Amino acid sequence: MERVLVLEDHHDTRLWWETHISEAFPGAAAAGAVTLEEARALLKEQTFSLALVDINLPDGSGIDLVREMGETHPQTYCVITTIFEDDAHIFAALQAGAKGYLSKEQPRELQIQQLKAVLQGQPPLSPGIAQRILKYFSLHERKSEDFEALTPRENDVLQLIAKGFSRPEVAKLLGLTTNTIAGYTKIIYQKLNVSSRAEAVYEGLRLGLIKPF
Repeated sequence: MERVLVLEDHHDTRLWWETHISEAFPGAAAAGAVTLEEARALLKEQTFSLALVDINLPDGSGIDLVREMGETHPQTYCVITTIFEDDAHIFAALQAGAKGYLSKEQPRELQIQQLKAVLQGQPPLSPGIAQRILKYFSLHERKSEDFEALTPRENDVLQLIAKGFSRPEVAKLLGLTTNTIAGYTKIIYQKLNVSSRAEAVYEGLRLGLIKPF
């Protein structure tokens, strides 16, 4: 992680992240924004490896920016940092393309540790958030006959997708081409009846195809 966008309207919190982000990613430099407008302006000027995005902002929801970045800056790893821990915000953020969700109620040092997990390919999720996700899926179980089973190779791809690896990274890890991985991904989406990476992970968790992260 070389450059980090910190979208946070609380001055002290934003300043803390700007000052301490290098504890998670040595050598990383941070740029702060208070509003969606400021963040969009920075995104037009710079490329960011990581974006820490608050939800409740003066001019709208950070979830909208995450969704936009999925189209305009797909290379940026987006992580929500917020006080909201309800299902509506959690799943809206993940469906928009967020790859992690951290609660501000945690000690900041713990959030730093959770961010470090990104370097091992693990999504940064606060324990309470992960528990809510698992609870959600346990309440929405679906019988196995309702979907077509994945092949062993398709399951391998799904595991790596769930860990946040990009298609080129999955291809390298499995010794396949990016086009081949794209083909497997398409088949996985069809079998699970989903249309995005986040939904594939949700279904995989819900159906017991992948281990909870």
